[in-house]
Amino acid sequence: MPLTLSSASMFTSCGFSPHHLHPSKEDDEGGLIFQDGNLTSASLDALIQHLIPTADYYPEKAYIFTFLLSSRLFIEPHELLSRVCHKCIEQQQLDDPVLDKARIRKFGPKILQLLTEWTETFPYDFQEEKMIGCLKDIIHRIAPCDEAYWKKMNQLLQTLNQKLASLNHGQEGIVKISAAVSDKVVAFKSKPPSIQREMLSVCSDPYTLAQQLTHVELFEYKV
Repeated sequence: MPLTLSSASMFTSCGFSPHHLHPSKEDDEGGLIFQDGNLTSASLDALIQHLIPTADYYPEKAYIFTFLLSSRLFIEPHELLSRVCHKCIEQQQLDDPVLDKARIRKFGPKILQLLTEWTETFPYDFQEEKMIGCLKDIIHRIAPCDEAYWKKMNQLLQTLNQKLASLNHGQEGIVKISAAVSDKVVAFKSKPPSIQREMLSVCSDPYTLAQQLTHVELFEYKV
C-alpha cells in the first residue's frame, strides 16, 4: 500500500490550488484525494509525479517550494531527485537511441527551470555528490537536442557552487565567533578576583556583559 501523506499542512498554508492538475472531486484521482476543490491527501508517488514537468505542464511555484520542503520528512533529497530523474527518463524516452528532439525541446527548458529553482531554494541539498550526479545525468541526456542546455547547465552549476561557498563561509564565520566568545568567557573566569570585580562594577549584569563581548567580537571579525 503506498504511503499516503496528509496535505493539510503541506499545501493549505501556501495557498496551493490543484485545479490546474485535476478537476475538483471528493475521491481518489491518480493518487490525489480532493475535497471541495482542495487537495487533502496524496500518495508520495503521486506528489512526486506532479512535481515533474512535461512538454505542456509545469507545477506551480508554491507547490514546488512546499513539496521540496516537506518531502524530506519522508524521503531523502538525493532519493527524491533520483526518482524525479528516473521518471523523466522514462516518460520522455530519454533512453531511446533516437530522441524526439521536438518534444524534448519543449520539455528541456521546464526540467532545467525545476532544477534551477531547487538549487536556488535548497542549495544545501546539492552538497552530496549523488545530487550533482543526478543533475548532470538528466541534463546530459537532453543536451544533445539543444546546445543551449550545456550553457544553462554550466551556469546552474557555477551559481550553485558560488552559493554553497558563500553559505559555507557564513558557517565558518559563526563557528569562529562562537569560539572567540567562548575564549573570552574562559579568559574572564581565569582572571584574578579583583579584575573580575572591576569589570562587574562597570556592568553588573552578566547577560548584558555577554552581549557586549559578543558585539565586540563581531566588530573585530568584520574588521
